[in-house]
Amino acid sequence: MKADTKVMNTDTQLKRSITLLPAVLFGLAFMSLTTVFSTFGIASQESHGMIVGSYILAFIVMMFTAYSYGQMSKAYPVAGAAYTYVQRAISPNLGFLVGWSFLMDYLFTPMVNFLLFRIYFSRAFPSVPGYIWVIIMVVIVGIVNIKGVKLATSINKIIISSSIMFLAFFCILCIKTILGGEGTGTLLTTEPIFNPEESFSLLVAGAAILCFSFLGFDSVSTLSEEAVNPRKTIPRAIFFTTFIAGLIYICVSYITYNIWPDYTSFKDPSGAAYDIIELVGGNLLAALFLVIKVIGFFASAVAAQASTSRVLFAMGRDGQLPKKFFGQLHPKFNTPVNNILLISVFSLSALFLSLELVASFINFGAFLAFTCVNISVINYYFIRGKKRGERRTLKGTLLHLIIPLIGAILDIWMLINLDGYSKLLGGIWLALGIIYLAFRTKGFKNNMKELHTEEELPERAYS
Repeated sequence: MKADTKVMNTDTQLKRSITLLPAVLFGLAFMSLTTVFSTFGIASQESHGMIVGSYILAFIVMMFTAYSYGQMSKAYPVAGAAYTYVQRAISPNLGFLVGWSFLMDYLFTPMVNFLLFRIYFSRAFPSVPGYIWVIIMVVIVGIVNIKGVKLATSINKIIISSSIMFLAFFCILCIKTILGGEGTGTLLTTEPIFNPEESFSLLVAGAAILCFSFLGFDSVSTLSEEAVNPRKTIPRAIFFTTFIAGLIYICVSYITYNIWPDYTSFKDPSGAAYDIIELVGGNLLAALFLVIKVIGFFASAVAAQASTSRVLFAMGRDGQLPKKFFGQLHPKFNTPVNNILLISVFSLSALFLSLELVASFINFGAFLAFTCVNISVINYYFIRGKKRGERRTLKGTLLHLIIPLIGAILDIWMLINLDGYSKLLGGIWLALGIIYLAFRTKGFKNNMKELHTEEELPERAYS
């Protein structure tokens, strides 16, 4: 080993220790199940109260895409997620652009948690400067991720359990309050699902926002090189993560709507959930809510930062980003420390950015990457499969053409229905990636360096 590897080693193999349950917990932690409260006010206004219908549509879209992620994780069980799948299944250059676009999503996702942490705690403790909360959270999250995913997994078990218990307790109190005459006064109404007096396009616009709540199922695929038997573990974990979260979001949003159906009366849409919880359970539940939100923000930030650091690591290992910085692991902790520190510094922008601005960046990059992953399934299994001499069957056509094609169409539909601001910011970020790609490929005359072949990758990455 060279002398300059005393700080970072050149062993690019991540430790394999994650089984199904930890992988699901990782995905749910990334999502932060209590994000259903964070998005309730904004999505309710966007959909004109049809928030449950928006969640159902978002759930359907994400299940199709989750299926495609599962299929591609079987083909390429290595760190890198959408970047890896598109690079190997379609082309290195497009893979880079997808990785670049998804970096926009992954870099901003940890920041969302720090930003929401600042919003909620500044409201609860107005005398404490907001930057204090952000700095404290950034430092703690960075330390946990440097220590490794195993430590984060242990913490996730406690965090997810406490979040589910809080959501169940909240729903029970809501039902009691509704039956007491508050809100709609009934548990049976179709208005939050679909209101015929409103345009269906509003429901779609709400779904485009709420797909943000599902971001996390895809993060599970970044653990492929750390999962035991990844070809089975990762696809199952992706499915269970998406399915569990979807059911919880739909149920909680339905009950929450029945408590506060008037979406026009929110003083601050981004903090509307705090008012709703205070109505249902008073100051005591509101205080408990803050504790649970802190726990949820922490878990999501840890998972988001861990996923982002591994995507950067994969791109660095492949030479698409400077390898000496991004493609190295710490000799003791075996984690991409450089990437973790970089993300931590970047996340400090939560001190001055708004939630709406950050969400705009995240959704564009996510839908673009999701679309390409669906197309990757078609190209790898259906088109290339034919070239490999594999016989096409009705089942294969359904699984590797029809389902991913529907997923791609739905993702494009969501992308189109994002607000103009999201598309503008996302387009600018994508344009910067294209400029960088043009520079690296000498005007697109060459391809970006392709991911290692299966023979070149560590054998245990495919175990």
